[in-house]
Amino acid sequence: MIEETSTIKRFTLQAIDYSMLPPFSGGSHITTFLPHHSGNLERHYSIFNITSEMGLFEIAVRLAEDSTGGSRYWHQNVHVGDILSVSYPKNYFPLSFQAKHHVFYAAGIGITPFLSMMSELVDKKRSFELHYAAKSKEQCAFYDYLRKEFPDQCHFYFSNGEGTNRLLPTQLLNHRIGTHVYFCGPENMIQDFKIAAQTFGYPSFNIHLERFAPPPKKEQHAFQVNLKRSDTQLEVPANSSLLDVLLQNGIKIPYSCRVGGCGTCEIKVEEGQIVHFDSFLSEEQQCSKQAMLCCVSRGKGRLVLDL
Repeated sequence: MIEETSTIKRFTLQAIDYSMLPPFSGGSHITTFLPHHSGNLERHYSIFNITSEMGLFEIAVRLAEDSTGGSRYWHQNVHVGDILSVSYPKNYFPLSFQAKHHVFYAAGIGITPFLSMMSELVDKKRSFELHYAAKSKEQCAFYDYLRKEFPDQCHFYFSNGEGTNRLLPTQLLNHRIGTHVYFCGPENMIQDFKIAAQTFGYPSFNIHLERFAPPPKKEQHAFQVNLKRSDTQLEVPANSSLLDVLLQNGIKIPYSCRVGGCGTCEIKVEEGQIVHFDSFLSEEQQCSKQAMLCCVSRGKGRLVLDL
């Protein structure tokens, strides 16, 4: 366990029997299962390995001020030698090797998926650059490591102190054709850079983003669903997701990320108005009104589902 900054800790995970943990590709994450009075908390963290020892997983966890238990548990209750359950590596944020150049935009703890992605690109001798924003050098996790391992590719932006230099979406105008851009950080940063990239003419398949929490919903109302095959009526409360309600009623829906990024929980919609909050379906798919990701998207009034 290493304290990277005053709010970010790095944890090294190894197998109980000391065997090598499964290999993973750049951008992968694991789900950790943490004990909680209401049942296990599922939390997703990007994995990397910046140590010299093979077969380990490393994660970094920022202590969130509004933590609902996950980050606070890691910071206050996890100690060397503790046994935890984690999933196999999953990757919904892979590198695109159609790219002529890769540009990573990170803010705060959003640096974590890029650690493994940059190492992979070095091994493959592909071109990339990192633009990383933090409040200060002291609050910039992995600063020394990045300066040492990728001295020519890293650009840092510190918003506090003398000589402040903010990371702005206009930086996207400086990249050549064929560049793929990747965003990870707070939701407002992701949204600002995504909208800017679209406005500047980046094709949708050149834009990649990673979320570990669902996007905030300005309005969240209760709605009804009709399960067509069983003619069952269900009510989805304002503070619950459709996925949660389906699972609670014994409807076995496959799911994984729970933040609208992987597409695992996609379901068909026969009738009704969908309010999309996912980052997986294309604009064309969303406009078709025939499918939704039930972990984050919602309905207005009543939906008829092909279930």
